[in-house]
Amino acid sequence: MSNTNKVHFGQKVAFGLGMLANQMFPAAMGIFFVVLVEDLGFSTTMWAVLYFAPRLFDAITDPIMGFISDNTKSRWGRRRQYVFIGALIMGITFIFMWQLYKDNGLEYNFYYFLCTSLIFYFGMTIFSVPYVAMGYEMSDDFHERTNIMAVSQWIGQWAWIIAPWFWVIMYDQDWFASGEVATRSLAAWVGLICMVLAMVPALFIKSKSTLEEDYEPLNTKNIGNSLRFIRDGFKEAFKIPQFKKLCYATFLIFNAFNTIAGFSFFIIVYYMFNGDAGAAGLWPTLNGCIGALITTFAVIPIITKMSKKMGKKKAFLVSQSISIIGYILFWFLFIPGKPYLFLIALPFFSFGIGGLFTLMMSMTSDVIDLDELNTGKRREGTFGAIYWWMVKFGFAIAGLLTGVIMGFVGFDPGAATQPAGAITGLRLFYSGLPIVGTLLAIYIMRDYDLTEEKARAVSAELEKRNTLKE
Repeated sequence: MSNTNKVHFGQKVAFGLGMLANQMFPAAMGIFFVVLVEDLGFSTTMWAVLYFAPRLFDAITDPIMGFISDNTKSRWGRRRQYVFIGALIMGITFIFMWQLYKDNGLEYNFYYFLCTSLIFYFGMTIFSVPYVAMGYEMSDDFHERTNIMAVSQWIGQWAWIIAPWFWVIMYDQDWFASGEVATRSLAAWVGLICMVLAMVPALFIKSKSTLEEDYEPLNTKNIGNSLRFIRDGFKEAFKIPQFKKLCYATFLIFNAFNTIAGFSFFIIVYYMFNGDAGAAGLWPTLNGCIGALITTFAVIPIITKMSKKMGKKKAFLVSQSISIIGYILFWFLFIPGKPYLFLIALPFFSFGIGGLFTLMMSMTSDVIDLDELNTGKRREGTFGAIYWWMVKFGFAIAGLLTGVIMGFVGFDPGAATQPAGAITGLRLFYSGLPIVGTLLAIYIMRDYDLTEEKARAVSAELEKRNTLKE
């Protein structure tokens, strides 16, 4: 843990640039995935498999990477070298992953994309688990942790502001002949730029040598023990009620959000513009871009102030309640001929994901202190891996459910006119599923009790213990 309460703003920005890369990759993936269906002819079943399988693989490797990161002895510390290597793998494989040609055939493209995406997500594991752990250990101050996460989320949100504009570029004949051609070129730019951004934390965030630390050995002989430690780490982490609540609540909100996220494009195009993507123009772009702008410039600063005024738990409960209003408004404000009306729902809707990670990542840092007090071990990597395992497993389930729901309501991505009831079904899930997930998350977090007073008491006890050791 850092012994410094306040973190230099430059260090926060360096961490935030890594978050921009961490969010730009999935933001771009969400846009490009539509090309698989619209331009390359992938079925909804293929969509589901390609969403589910790589992310499930990613979720399995995360805890292993957390153990490795927590127990690495090097003169660069525990995290930086992995962040650098992971950034390199992500950037290169992202470029290759999207070099798809319709002439190669549907089956070839499917297996090519599946294999390259597995390598990409392996790189993301190597990068993201140590990277997130870096943020947890940057400060031991209750509010400074929220400030660090607020800055990183503010910078990271620019991914969701930029990415929706890919819609405009991809289907503008003056730019590219087709979405298929566009993704090949755009992927190269995204891969290279994000690779550099992801390297910034490795190059500029300070860390101390861990060569003399008493960590678990990392070698082939002890791989069995390593797996046991990972298993025990899971058990110990979920024995902490506060951490269990954070994981379950995040899983419900993020899973529900990502399940329906891809529906907005189809609802706008097929419901509001009768299947004419050209006529839809900028509206799919504005839906994502304006929502991200609101999150960046309004929601994150408001959430940060709310957290300091009323505490992290109350700020979470209030922000998620506001997001429910947004999902209700979407049902009434997606109106054919009046696309501008759905923009009214965006400020309310943006409080959901905008408040989620700013608060949850800060609260996870508090839980890590509590774990250290109970066990004597400092395990940012393990807890970060477990928390993000829940996020990524939820993302995998969400991708699978997206395809299942599209099939269930009868949506046909290859049809200019959709079957009766298909778009209504998508709209019902678009509003209803996140409301259910958010209400369950609020219920789970209603009695979360790691308050500022308790967190500061834990921090003080740890400082006293560390002083006695010295």
